Amino acid sequence: MPKEEKNTEKVKRIFLKDIDDVSKLKTLNMPQCEALCKEIRSVLIDTVSKNGGHLASNLGVVELTLALHRVFDSPADKLVWDVGHQSYTHKLLTGRFNSFSTLRLENGISGFPKPEESEHDSFVSGHSSTSVSLACGFAEAMRLEKNDENYAVAIIGDGAFTGGMVYEALNNAGKTMNNVIVVLNHNNMSISKNVGSLAKYFSSIRSSNDYVKTKFAVERKINKMPEAVGQPLSKAIRSSKAAIKRVVIKPTIFDELGFIYLGPVNGHDITDIEDALYAAKTYHRPVVVQVNTTKGKGYRPAEDNPGEFHGISHFDIESGNPEISTGDNFSTCFGSELARIAEFDDKICAVTAAMKYGTGLQYFAKKIPDRFYDVGIAEQHAVTFSCALAKSGFTPVFAVYSTFLQRAYDQLLHDAALSGVHFVLGIDRAGIVGDDGETHQGVFDIPMLTTLPDITIYSPYCYSELKMCLSAALFTDSGLCAVRYPRGREESFSDSEYASTDYRIIHSSDKKVLAISYGRIAGRLLEASKIAALSGAECAVLKMTKIFPISNEVVSEALSYERVVFFEEGIENGSIAEHFGSMLHKCGFKGKYEIHAINGFIKQASVESILDRFGFTPEKMAKTIIGAESV
Repeated sequence: MPKEEKNTEKVKRIFLKDIDDVSKLKTLNMPQCEALCKEIRSVLIDTVSKNGGHLASNLGVVELTLALHRVFDSPADKLVWDVGHQSYTHKLLTGRFNSFSTLRLENGISGFPKPEESEHDSFVSGHSSTSVSLACGFAEAMRLEKNDENYAVAIIGDGAFTGGMVYEALNNAGKTMNNVIVVLNHNNMSISKNVGSLAKYFSSIRSSNDYVKTKFAVERKINKMPEAVGQPLSKAIRSSKAAIKRVVIKPTIFDELGFIYLGPVNGHDITDIEDALYAAKTYHRPVVVQVNTTKGKGYRPAEDNPGEFHGISHFDIESGNPEISTGDNFSTCFGSELARIAEFDDKICAVTAAMKYGTGLQYFAKKIPDRFYDVGIAEQHAVTFSCALAKSGFTPVFAVYSTFLQRAYDQLLHDAALSGVHFVLGIDRAGIVGDDGETHQGVFDIPMLTTLPDITIYSPYCYSELKMCLSAALFTDSGLCAVRYPRGREESFSDSEYASTDYRIIHSSDKKVLAISYGRIAGRLLEASKIAALSGAECAVLKMTKIFPISNEVVSEALSYERVVFFEEGIENGSIAEHFGSMLHKCGFKGKYEIHAINGFIKQASVESILDRFGFTPEKMAKTIIGAESV
């Protein structure tokens, strides 16, 4: 064959549609790999521009993901993605290219790892800092099964390293001789830019890239030698290197915890990554490989603004501009109002767990940086840190997504509630969140929070009510207070005329039917009552704002009705509706009581689709009211 034809054959293009088995990736040469990475980035940008999702983090790990699948043998080797929102390339390479256009859509594939989708998704994930614990467990299971051929690999970003669970797992794994490999994806970002000593530390433990590249290349060549020659030579080099390293180079935290530390390597050079990963496999003991990547790699708007493109809605590819403005929503309303109030009160502090922009606290950070604290992805620390501020006479406000607050229950109970300090929670994304699916729906915070003694919980339904509730939580109430609000904008059904920090009885009727709700769907209930009235089924509406503790006065009002219907955008078990029903029963209520709430985990779909599914549209709520009226 002529030389030109041979070269043409070497760079024969392989497309994503041709990857029907992950093992095919091992047969590709470097030009084919590079072309495949280019196609992957194009698919990522195109899909996320239409469906929304996590773009910057996925663009940053394209080469790393391809290298992982070329070096390891999934699913026998367990690849564990921390948080999991950066697993899009992994999905494309493991048989989901044809369904990738359904990413994050109802009945489509998830934006996070889900074992029910593929055997290559080793574990469901959606919260940070869990991967090393999972890898530790998988590796121990391999040891128990006398399997020393496979590996458990945790792929974790430096942002997730601010979560304390990582260090519990590292401490445990480092005591073993199991096949645990931790791939530290160092991109200087979580959602907000990484802060604190660890961010500086990971930047400081860089060795010479030339040295690292040479070291891995030598080790890879040795591993390809006949076993009788390669193994003794490799052992001798490692022993000498370890001795020199102890004398000349200061050990890293990973060395001290019992890990071998390799890196850093260029996270966008497939050969460099593979050399490091092959070297890590030869140790057969816990290893950390630091891979340096650029978040948003390959798409200039995402590289320039990785925070904005971390989690994004629809956007225009050519300009990089989002098609939906995020300037007007509950988060920004909360954040800007908190900043406004804090300018006149030097005791108010704002705390976030790596979610400055997501929770609207950028306004506070800009106006009052001295009292703004981003503690990293460390919700447990954020709560207890805030408790100490409160004990010292300050008024901390911890703004956090409902789904992430779950991680700090012990601190809320033991450090906040038990101590009785005055401390305010701004619970963002309360209720249905939508496209991120089961791990992110904010429907579990009410059952959790109502177990805390002496807590006060507000759930406003419009911006003006949110501001009123924030003021009450800061200046009127004592102890632990929570103000919870949904994702997105206030709805057209919300009327500030009915704004209150307590409760309102609206559209009082003949004491036959009382419909109750709070938060976002309270506005929908008001609209539903109007629709029902057109059919002759009039009802009174009880709109609650301070939802807990439930006042005896509110219960007494409900006792006079024949039927009470409670609509709640949250899990029924432990709900406000259950607490309300229990109080009615204790007061001798003889009428009929109905709860319309949520049960189980909620898969991804649009917020409106999910609310419709559970009967929380005005039309469906009206039908429920009409049904109660006709009974």
